[in-house]
Amino acid sequence: MRVIPISNARRTSDSATASLDTLFKIFTVPEQPDSTLAQLDQEISENLHGFLQDRIVAVEKSLDEVEKDFSESQIPDEPIYVSDHTDFLLKKLVAHSVHTASPSFIGHMTSALPHFMLPLSKIMIALNQNLVKIETSRAFTPLERQVVGMMHRLVYNQDNAYYDDWMHKRNRYLGSLCSDGTIANITALWAARNNAFRASGDFAGIQQDGWAAALQHYGYRNGAILVSERGHYSISKAADLLGIGRNNIVPIITRSDYTVDVAKMRATCRKLAGSGTRVFAIVGIAGTTETGSVDPLDSLADLAQEVGCHYHVDAAWGGPTLFSDKHSGLLKGIDRADSVTIDAHKQLYTPLGTGIVLFKNPETSAAIEQHADYVIRKGSKDLGIATLEGSRPGMALLVNAGLHIIGKQGYQLLIDQGIEKAQYFARLIARDPDFELISKPQLNIFTYRLVPAAVMKALKKASPERREKINSVLNKLTVQIQKTQRQRGKAFVSRTRLKPHAHGRQSIVVFRVVLANPLTTHAILQQVLDEQKEIAREPVFQAIIATIKDL
Repeated sequence: MRVIPISNARRTSDSATASLDTLFKIFTVPEQPDSTLAQLDQEISENLHGFLQDRIVAVEKSLDEVEKDFSESQIPDEPIYVSDHTDFLLKKLVAHSVHTASPSFIGHMTSALPHFMLPLSKIMIALNQNLVKIETSRAFTPLERQVVGMMHRLVYNQDNAYYDDWMHKRNRYLGSLCSDGTIANITALWAARNNAFRASGDFAGIQQDGWAAALQHYGYRNGAILVSERGHYSISKAADLLGIGRNNIVPIITRSDYTVDVAKMRATCRKLAGSGTRVFAIVGIAGTTETGSVDPLDSLADLAQEVGCHYHVDAAWGGPTLFSDKHSGLLKGIDRADSVTIDAHKQLYTPLGTGIVLFKNPETSAAIEQHADYVIRKGSKDLGIATLEGSRPGMALLVNAGLHIIGKQGYQLLIDQGIEKAQYFARLIARDPDFELISKPQLNIFTYRLVPAAVMKALKKASPERREKINSVLNKLTVQIQKTQRQRGKAFVSRTRLKPHAHGRQSIVVFRVVLANPLTTHAILQQVLDEQKEIAREPVFQAIIATIKDL
């Protein structure tokens, strides 16, 4: 498709001026068709991929250099033309942004977006609805309730009568949209805490009397949340914000496949109960951030039932796997969770940021209700009554569009092809003697590292002490290869640290890949590996590898 060149806007003077007349025009008069902004809008609308490909510089500019373009702390006294600022953004911001839609950008959970999201986003912005209150959202409130009902049905699969009764019910909520999975997790654990320490006798409830009074009233020394050691850091944020304390997020060791060890979690529950600690929530993960692993959700549901606590599943990444007839069995037991987090801006392919929290029982959210006389009044259908955030944009419009335009069959295809690509890529790595597969893909995220065949042979024979030294050198190698590949701009994989059982749980640095972009091909995946091998053959990297012989 033809790329339209950007020209300067026509001006009547050399500098912009501030006046009520010009401000009125900013709010009411669109840019002229030949203005920079208008032509930019047309270019993006006609050829979004071409715009991103042409405008984003492939070679990374140092952050120090980028910061120089944004170093002025004074708010400008005089205004400037829209066209001038647009030119600045193109040259200084867009050019040095991350091309997350690139099919070779396979390092993080951000992917290409369907083209229809762009014009629909303009509608959402133009309407500027605030989902806190029906008075500022009107039709958007039932729209969001419908989206929540659809996602609730995907997870919990109740019948038509159930959703006819509950989806639009006053003062009850099947869940809500929020800005991301972090807020969704916090909301779920907020409800878990409040329901565990609800009002009783002369105790007005933890939301009224606080944590110390709650523990004293119920006779506990402390409270805790149990989660896999691969749990997302948002769980720690929740503990901090809810007054539980980060030290009371109890991480449970994982098995060799990076799923939580339920037997060890059960033993920990008993130990905590014996010391006077109330385990009020257990968190299962459906798609860990680093390895894409899915905890044994059914077994965790059994344990939560035994303990008598809230069961939350963080399915921010893996929740949409439920669309797949082939792979949905990986999430068996998720329908037994009291609450579930799903991020629409991940595998529902909506723009950032769109998280969803779902409650199995609509009564659960009553524990976190807030009211104010001027807004979110008692008895209203206002969604802000049971949300952590106050003002929220109408992102439900975009989720609703995806659910209708892509549909169940479309999402199934997207999920299936992502998992297939991950399995294909993992096979490439497993067959190559210069790579080591660290975590096998359960979904479409996994990890690996470059280990020359001779070094791998030495690793297998090494004592624990020498293995630790070799892994230390390999850690350095992995970091440098990852940085170099990123800086050269052809492809991107991320990196993280794991403690594999196969390496005696020594901490090792690994490459991490996320295969969700439908534009990524098998050929691109092979090119990623080929480039990493080429980088490793360069003298500076060979020098790092050579040091292993002397260990």
